[in-house]
Amino acid sequence: MTMHKLNLHRYVTAIKGGELISRIGKVSQFFGLVVEANGPDAFLGELCQIYSRSQTQPINAEVVGLRDGKVLLMPYGELRGIGLGSEVIATGHPLRISVGDEILGRIVDAMGKPIDGKPLGSLPDHISLKNEPLNPLSRRKIRDILETGVRAIDCFLTMGKGQRVGIFSGSGVGKSTLLGMVAKDMQADINVIALVGERGREVQEFIDKSLGPEGLKRSVIVVSTSDQPALVRSCAAYTATAIAEYFRDKGKDVLLIMDSVTRFAMAQREIGLAIGEPPTARGYTPSVFANLPKLLERCGASANGGSITSIYTVLVEGDDMNDPIADSVRSILDGHIVLSRELANHGHFPAIDVLKSISRLAPVLMKPNEKALVQRGTSILSNYEKSKDIIEIGAYKQGSNPELDLAIQLLPKLNNFLRQEIDTASTRTQAMDVLAQTLQGAGR
Repeated sequence: MTMHKLNLHRYVTAIKGGELISRIGKVSQFFGLVVEANGPDAFLGELCQIYSRSQTQPINAEVVGLRDGKVLLMPYGELRGIGLGSEVIATGHPLRISVGDEILGRIVDAMGKPIDGKPLGSLPDHISLKNEPLNPLSRRKIRDILETGVRAIDCFLTMGKGQRVGIFSGSGVGKSTLLGMVAKDMQADINVIALVGERGREVQEFIDKSLGPEGLKRSVIVVSTSDQPALVRSCAAYTATAIAEYFRDKGKDVLLIMDSVTRFAMAQREIGLAIGEPPTARGYTPSVFANLPKLLERCGASANGGSITSIYTVLVEGDDMNDPIADSVRSILDGHIVLSRELANHGHFPAIDVLKSISRLAPVLMKPNEKALVQRGTSILSNYEKSKDIIEIGAYKQGSNPELDLAIQLLPKLNNFLRQEIDTASTRTQAMDVLAQTLQGAGR
């Protein structure tokens, strides 16, 4: 008779992690976006369920504060049917989502539930949304170039696997189009795309026009629209980041795209003001500036071989690059790509202002000959920009400055190189060869 050793460890672990006693509170007050309850005995960030008196489907809510012995909750949905005395039951854990390889090619909400009308079976793994960033000493050095298919980025702002970059611009300058180009052409195993606080109309447009069927196959899209509660919009950013971490931990090279981190900050501002935090610059609360690095630092290259390369869009209010959110995000990331309204108004797309943009890892990733080539191109753009006003009013006399003469001669060719149609991706090697031909004759 064969004896099988019974492994009780997983059962003991499950029992220890389970809620054996229900912790119940009662709704005592509503104010603004917040529900106040007498109990339950819950911790900050814990998921609770609020039941109406008819005991229909509960509404999920998160503990966002504790004040004067009361629990402050913010719901993930509408509070229909909820009133004074409604039961609040603590779940014993923060919000978690189910994930697996089956989620690829799907469009989900901030809770990880599919919204594309297709069935999604049981997923094998469950993950928390708010994880700790990588240990600084366990991060792998970024030494591998990641091609985007966009010539201006691949040549002048070379990116590496695990880098974090922001796209900074005002509204209507081509952020979404540039994101779509990158999502389709970037050489990553998996795309995770977060559309945070997006207009409902633009979600389908981005999927159809910017991403396309081929791009969608290797992507997970997390959507929260502008009409949803602030907690849901904030949650979408954490959900997308957690999904990206899941695939990175499986050794995949992941591209995380978030449009936009500004709307995440605005949602956090709503939450902070609702629970009584003091407003600071432009009404943003202290928790906004505390949560930004916690979110953005979770990306990067890990020691197990996987990586998360992240691109965040930053909506700059009034084209002010010193906006508090833009300033804070720029100080955290490994590079920034600035889109120029002036270039966009001249039909120059993508409207990347090379002189105002930077990749902090480009000097490490580029070969010496590539650095020299890019420096020549940047020098031409800079020389023209410094004398732009006198050239345009006709006050410059040709022959006065040989470097400026060369800049005037080569600028149209260089601008033509930096322009790119949506469906004209090229490899980085091809782009560098074209740039070398474009700058032929420039000073060395």
